[in-house]
Amino acid sequence: MKRMGILCCCILTLVLSCLPIRAQQPPASSPAANAPSPDSAKTVAERLNQLDQRVTAAQSSADNAWMLVSAALVLMMTGPGLALFYGGLVRHKNVLAIMMQSFALMALITVLWALVGYSLCFGGSGPVIGNFQFAMLRGVGVVPNADYAATIPQLTFMIYQLMFAVITPALITGATAERMKFSGTCLFMTLWFLIVYAPLAHMVWGKGGFLNASLGGRFPTLDFAGGTVVHITSGVSALVCALYMGKRVGYPKQAMPPHSLVLSFIGACLLWVGWFGFNAGSALSSGGLASSAFVATHFGAAAAALSWSAAEWLKNGRASALGAISGAVAGLVAITPAAGFVDPLSALGIGFLAGAFCYWMVTKFKAIFGYDDALDAFGVHGAGGTIGALLTGVCARMVINPIYGDGKAVGGFDGHWGQVGNQLVGILLAWVFAIVGTIVILKIVDAVTGVRVTEDQEIEGLDITQHGEEAYNLES
Repeated sequence: MKRMGILCCCILTLVLSCLPIRAQQPPASSPAANAPSPDSAKTVAERLNQLDQRVTAAQSSADNAWMLVSAALVLMMTGPGLALFYGGLVRHKNVLAIMMQSFALMALITVLWALVGYSLCFGGSGPVIGNFQFAMLRGVGVVPNADYAATIPQLTFMIYQLMFAVITPALITGATAERMKFSGTCLFMTLWFLIVYAPLAHMVWGKGGFLNASLGGRFPTLDFAGGTVVHITSGVSALVCALYMGKRVGYPKQAMPPHSLVLSFIGACLLWVGWFGFNAGSALSSGGLASSAFVATHFGAAAAALSWSAAEWLKNGRASALGAISGAVAGLVAITPAAGFVDPLSALGIGFLAGAFCYWMVTKFKAIFGYDDALDAFGVHGAGGTIGALLTGVCARMVINPIYGDGKAVGGFDGHWGQVGNQLVGILLAWVFAIVGTIVILKIVDAVTGVRVTEDQEIEGLDITQHGEEAYNLES
């Protein structure tokens, strides 16, 4: 019986343990009791604010890193890119002279930029020129300038824009190569930067500028990375300089081939790579717009290299290395104003047209008028920048860059053909500014230092007569 009782107790215990246990209901409470306390609500708000700050800081860090890299890439375009490209195209007795001009401008424009240049380009909100708000870089620090680049320090924006100011006057030296005094070059470029470049940069990119497309311009001109500001102004000024200075001794009867296409080839490749910082960096952030501009830049250069080579092949029965690299540079020039506004296929089209057009300008147009643009600065930069700026108005798409906001059409392909008219206004103004400004500056420089070396100095070579050095010591 005792065993039986124990067995019954075990069975009863097992059955009770298998029955569901009803959860204890909490006592009824009022809605006020369920609401978070003021302290807990404050904690949530603080955490959300901290999270927002971390996200903003991460975006700023990414954008800033890309912009610093882009600034370095654009500086590389001047030295060594342009220095090697131009250096290989001149005769061996003028190699150091042309390279020294690019290098000297890296230093000269930097000092001018710090003193007044940045302020004249991006200070104030006038229609033609800035003011002295940022003179001596006063107030330019790590705090962003929301008018131009809200996610990077203004210091980064300043140094990035400096690199554009450095390379632009350096492009002009291609037209004056082998005959312009070094002293005359320094004075000319100083005045040209202040009188031509600074006003155009403010009109196109500065707040309230007459041609600014996003910050209140009267005639909004699309120029993503410098078609008007950089290439038209430098190319047209180069033509004026070539006409003013006259032809080199012996031109065109005496053959003046490039002394080293190897140097030019390396320089062109460096220019192509550096141009990604030039164009994609002009997005001023590391987002999708930078990617779009990067792709457009590469496609435009490739198409133009093929287009120039094809035109040369049809005319001469072969494609040259000089033609291929010249075509690539022409494509890079033409896609510059359009890079942040067009899709990849439009970039290919712009490149193909630019390559063929610039080839015609260099081989036919120059021969017809007989001017001595030594390294074809006008034929590539002036002509390429002009056709690129015009085609930007045709090909710009809202889906790539809704610069006008509120769903407004951007270019002709969007149905806004009036943009082509705005582009023509910008092109015309850049041409007039460059022509008039350059003539005035040349007159001043000629009166102060003289522009051109003597005939004897030119025959001996600018390396020796201007710098007392030779690029190649063939006797050692």
